[in-house]
Amino acid sequence: MSKVEKNQKHLVYTLLVEVGRKKDDGLPKKSTGAALMCYSSGVTEEEAVRETTAVIKKAGLSPLNVTGYGSVDERVAEGHDISEDEHLLIKQALEENAVIVSQTTAFYD
Repeated sequence: MSKVEKNQKHLVYTLLVEVGRKKDDGLPKKSTGAALMCYSSGVTEEEAVRETTAVIKKAGLSPLNVTGYGSVDERVAEGHDISEDEHLLIKQALEENAVIVSQTTAFYD
């Protein structure tokens, strides 16, 4: 992390990460992959994506595609409805400077 990033405010970005199959990935046996809804802190969305993909790879999964939905403020400005539970996960990601996976949806043929 650069000196500039240390002094900048971290935000939490909402990311949808699609993962493919990998040996011993923990996904259901007949699934073809999964989608992970994540909340990740970072100075920029690009940093949040990098951190999220690194964590997912370390967990033994194979990230294929990441869709960013922006920060909380950006999502609210776009009219997204953010539940109280989601706000709590976002707060946790910010406080812990962490990647939080809130939901995993397996894909099947």
